[in-house]
Amino acid sequence: MKLLIHGRNLDITAALREYTESKLERAVQHYSDMVVEADVHLSVARNPRVPQQTAEVTVFANGTVIRAQERSENLYASIDLVANKLSRQLRRYKERHSDHHHSHGHRASETPTTEAVLDEAAVDGSLLEGKEAHLPDPGVRRKYFPMPAMSVEEARHQLDLIDHDFYLFRDAGTNELQVIYRRNHGGYGVIQARD
Repeated sequence: MKLLIHGRNLDITAALREYTESKLERAVQHYSDMVVEADVHLSVARNPRVPQQTAEVTVFANGTVIRAQERSENLYASIDLVANKLSRQLRRYKERHSDHHHSHGHRASETPTTEAVLDEAAVDGSLLEGKEAHLPDPGVRRKYFPMPAMSVEEARHQLDLIDHDFYLFRDAGTNELQVIYRRNHGGYGVIQARD
């Protein structure tokens, strides 16, 4: 598993890196056949009066993004909590996608490895020539990802995997963009455009 560890408002020490690696390796040890890469963001609140230290992990498993985030007053405790949460989410994902959910003779397609899709051709010329760097507006973060069509139930499952309050998806029936979200008093809601 490829593991990337980033720090925000803190330096990643060798001890912190080693602790994070050991906890995450233990969390994904039963799922190593499907986990390709993990991206870890460790952060400490800028305000010293707010004792908030966050561990956020994004795992790429067979083309699916699984995300977990935990906060506490201690960064090591946050790492422990996020590793446990990630392990539970991976177990749910594997149970849902095990072979007994597919009809005989049909299996989910495998995601190609990075090496299989890399182009080894040399780059001719400059990649920067004629281009100007532009920074995005402060506070605006853009994310781009493929959006295959899916049912509302599949979107609800994805919402559970990414650990967010909402999930944007393309409806399989109408091919329109919709948002599924967790309601404050339990259950889920779907937002869709009206013509």
